[in-house]
Amino acid sequence: MGNAGQANYAAAKAGVIGFTKSAAKEFASRGITVNAVAPGVIRTPLTERYFQDKEVAEKINGIHAMNRVGEPEEVSNAVRFFDAIAATTSVWSCKARLESACTPHTTRS
Repeated sequence: MGNAGQANYAAAKAGVIGFTKSAAKEFASRGITVNAVAPGVIRTPLTERYFQDKEVAEKINGIHAMNRVGEPEEVSNAVRFFDAIAATTSVWSCKARLESACTPHTTRS
């Protein structure tokens, strides 16, 4: 959901999600999975000021299904989950969006 003053942020996040979906469909036939982690509001030093006011904090928490914002550890756990999947398959290093720019690395176990 977009917010006033955040058009650039919303566009960039939507672009990452769109790119991820397209790349996943494009590379699936080659056995390559593509994932993205795109969290909502995460409680960090950057967002902490919003939680100083109880009324604002309740409003922010209230727009989330679990009635709270995420914690940094939850984001890192999601990234670790995808890394664990990669540990059992081939790992690719891509320096550009072009298939020819991707080079396989050895399979981790």
